[in-house]
Formats: sequence, C-alpha cells, structure tokens
Amino acid sequence: MTKFLVIYYSSKEDMKKMENVSPEEAKKGMEPWMQWAQKCGDGLVDLGAPLGNGQKVAKSGATPTDKDVTGYSILQAENMEKAQEMLKDHPHLEWSDECEIEIYEAMPM
Repeated sequence: MTKFLVIYYSSKEDMKKMENVSPEEAKKGMEPWMQWAQKCGDGLVDLGAPLGNGQKVAKSGATPTDKDVTGYSILQAENMEKAQEMLKDHPHLEWSDECEIEIYEAMPM
C-alpha cells in the first residue's frame, strides 16, 4: 500500500466563515467528514486537522505563505487512481466553489 498526502484548499473568505460558527454548527459541519472517513475505512490513515498560519521558510527567513492551505489528510491505497476514488464526492468540495483538493503520492526513499 502506498501513502498519499491530501491537501485541502479554501479561500480566506471561506475560512473566515468558520471562525464564528457555534460548537453545534461545527459538529454538524463535521458529520459529512465522519461519513467520508467511515467510507474510507482502513484507507484513511489520518483524518488530519485544519491548518493555518502557514509560513514559507527560506535561507533569508520566514514569511507568510500566499497559499490557502486549510487542512490535510493521509490516505493509503494501492495506487493513485484508488486514492482518487476515495476522494470522489468529498465533503470539502461541497463547502464552496473555491474549495480544491490536491493529492501527492509518498515516494519510496
């Protein structure tokens, strides 16, 4: 089995909407994610977490990133196609038209 890093993107405006939701709204918003996680079964290695305050680090120092990365998950599957199938109808894509997902294969070292 191969591991895949899933990166979620959302606009800054979409993320601001989440800052003011009640605990009840947050719980309800996670229900589709839990259904997706259940559908993935053992293929979901780590549901992940929201991300924020991204920094780009270079020799000259760190600066805020310009990318709208908002979270990650880790999957395992036989190949990229199977991993992509696991992301079909993902709840993140239903949140807003600006939401996107990228997936990267963890290459053997």
